[in-house]
Amino acid sequence: MGRKKQEATAEPIDLLAWEREYWERSVQHIAGIDEVGRGCLFGDVVAAAVILPQGLIIDGINDSKKLSEKKRNELYDIIIAEAIAWSVAHVDAATIDQINIKQAARRAMKEAVEGLVTQPEVLLVDAEKIDLPYAQEAIIKGDANSQSIAAASIVAKVTRDRLCIGEWNDRYPEYGIAVHKGYGTKLHREQLLLHGPTPMHRKSFLSSLFPEEEQLTLF
Repeated sequence: MGRKKQEATAEPIDLLAWEREYWERSVQHIAGIDEVGRGCLFGDVVAAAVILPQGLIIDGINDSKKLSEKKRNELYDIIIAEAIAWSVAHVDAATIDQINIKQAARRAMKEAVEGLVTQPEVLLVDAEKIDLPYAQEAIIKGDANSQSIAAASIVAKVTRDRLCIGEWNDRYPEYGIAVHKGYGTKLHREQLLLHGPTPMHRKSFLSSLFPEEEQLTLF
């Protein structure tokens, strides 16, 4: 569909523009899909799929990266309560190393859609194509241009952050996972050199991050 691209103006972005096009064609079950954790050194990539009711407007919703942790958690509760259906899926570090992060992210997105209890009629995806037989739109910066994708972004982000703060940090407390969420911060790199990688670290990411002489202490 050829929706006109919104020009750069001071006007706020209409986060329901994509959805409204389908609602006007009597399409109701529109799933927004997004993933988080693509750039992390540690842990799963997590994707979410969310189908929101037609006409629902959630105040304050936006790309999860632009929101505070408190706001994300507040919106997460609203999204879960209001959604017709929602689902999350994970792909682990070993699989990321095996098939690469792009394919792993796509797999997580696909599995999130397949986990929906209500079958979607169309998919709005953040800049990706999913290998499923549904009509779909790959929307550049979708989490800032579609409420459905923004909702999926928030659900995926909160889900992954809670794993970092809870289960994953408890499993490997010396790495500071609760602080950096698996990203390649100075603290994380220092702890990797001190303790070596865990089974949940993405080895394919580490080999390009550290100089060859430092890799001797990692592998």
